[in-house]
Amino acid sequence: MNKLYLIGVLALTAVATTSCDHLLNDNRYPLSQQVVNPLFWSNASNVIGQTNYLYENYLGYGNGTGSGNFYWSTLSDDQVTTVGGSFRNWTYTTTPSTSSSWTSPYTEIRRCNLIIEGVASGTLTDAEKANFTAIARLNRAYQYYQLVRAYGDVPLISAVIDTDSEELYAPRDNRDDVMDFALEDLNYAKDNIATKSSKTEWSRDLAQAMKAEICLFEAAYAKYNAGNSTRANKYYNEVIAACEALMPSYTLNADYATNYQSVRSEMEANKEVIFAKMYEKGVFMHSLMDYSGSSTPIAGISKDAFDAYLFKDGKPLALTSENRSDVGEMVDGNYSIQKLLDVRDSRLSVTTYPCAMYTGQAWGISNTMLMTSTSGYGVAKYNDRRIAYDDAMTANKNYTCAPLYWLAEIYLAYAEAKAELGTLTDADLNNTINKLYARADLPNQTIASLSGMNDPANNMGVSSLLWEIRRCRRCELIMDNDIRYWDLVRWNQLELLDNTTHPNIMLGINVSAAAVAPTRQSGDYLDASMGLTRKFTDREKLYPIPTNQITLNSNLVQNPGWSAQ
Repeated sequence: MNKLYLIGVLALTAVATTSCDHLLNDNRYPLSQQVVNPLFWSNASNVIGQTNYLYENYLGYGNGTGSGNFYWSTLSDDQVTTVGGSFRNWTYTTTPSTSSSWTSPYTEIRRCNLIIEGVASGTLTDAEKANFTAIARLNRAYQYYQLVRAYGDVPLISAVIDTDSEELYAPRDNRDDVMDFALEDLNYAKDNIATKSSKTEWSRDLAQAMKAEICLFEAAYAKYNAGNSTRANKYYNEVIAACEALMPSYTLNADYATNYQSVRSEMEANKEVIFAKMYEKGVFMHSLMDYSGSSTPIAGISKDAFDAYLFKDGKPLALTSENRSDVGEMVDGNYSIQKLLDVRDSRLSVTTYPCAMYTGQAWGISNTMLMTSTSGYGVAKYNDRRIAYDDAMTANKNYTCAPLYWLAEIYLAYAEAKAELGTLTDADLNNTINKLYARADLPNQTIASLSGMNDPANNMGVSSLLWEIRRCRRCELIMDNDIRYWDLVRWNQLELLDNTTHPNIMLGINVSAAAVAPTRQSGDYLDASMGLTRKFTDREKLYPIPTNQITLNSNLVQNPGWSAQ
């Protein structure tokens, strides 16, 4: 790490909060000056105040009027355009001078290192020290994961360093070493955090869930990007171990929508959710329902995503015996797609609305405005219809709670890891994917049936079994927590975001039977590309290092394809 991102973080603070409401995010402030006094770190309330601030790094549905990681992160083949309707290009099209994607993780890494060293200097009990150290190491691992998946090789800072340290000018460490370091932190956290399970506090279950996520990324990256099968297998096995530690303790909800449309009391009772960001009316709120249900153009799902959903017979679009037409019909002045939803995976009818919505053909319900979508498909997934219009359609008045880690993710990670290792059995399917299928009103499958599906749409060069597991993951987690983009990164499939070769990612609803034509269309479909293109080159696989960082430390070599200055 270098001075540019160090200076802002030397401000770690003696102002501690002594009470917490977990993920309500109230009264959590960073330290305003570096704390080196062992007396401060000998007070458990002070340390709790510092670990509480780490909750701020989990955006969920957003804070106040700010954006979060659900719905808002639209760079994928699941959504078209940005929220608001602008063309969605790559995160970076030129090399930035500064970027919070680089500096913010290092701010938090320093905070974690200060907690680790501060606690060691104090006089808390060994159990208290282990707990607080584990919480800090859990969060340090999460921050290194954010850095490595974006930048690849990054400087590894394992201790608090000063402004004159030679480490400020060190070259980047190998990404594998950094991720191995993160795994050590995760394993320490899962073994030493005091709380076993809690939706709102740091816990050993959260550490296991985070380990499953991070190790799944690393395993797939090693296999599909680095071609290192030994490393991949090691990390897939770590995923399996983490999932097996969690699955017996949680239960899948009967209703798919429950995880996304719950107020605080309901989320606290949710038996599927492992860790959540809590919101509460009049205390701490968000704006996700407002932005996905207002007159502001909605970033709707793509034709590519719509077509990914299986039909009720358990078959994909090319193979189904159901009516595969995607043409809607005019009903009472609205362009209805209800009959299209009726024959599909029921998760689709939770995800989108039964009527089209675009300029000239707006549509709404009791707690939304008249909505228009960039693709014609609305976003129903996060709209709790019990929330009154004023609370739903006013920024910073939405109070539904956000799942951050939940059982469906664990089922999907487990099935994928075992399929990659060639050890997935029908019993494993029954304990994971088939439970998700049942909730989606789809028939059970076997290893043989999935392996023999052979969907012609499989464009990832993987087996039919893996393709179907990836499909289930896509449909289950669509628009959630920026998951799809990073899945494409780890699978080495970012090329699928090039709309010059994959036009369906910029197309929307079939408007051939609509009374009003959209502003732009391609053939029978609404065209959300605006005549613009997002082309893929290999440089997109990694973010560019901000040029100010390279100016300060010439040993930071720029990522391939990006300008160093």
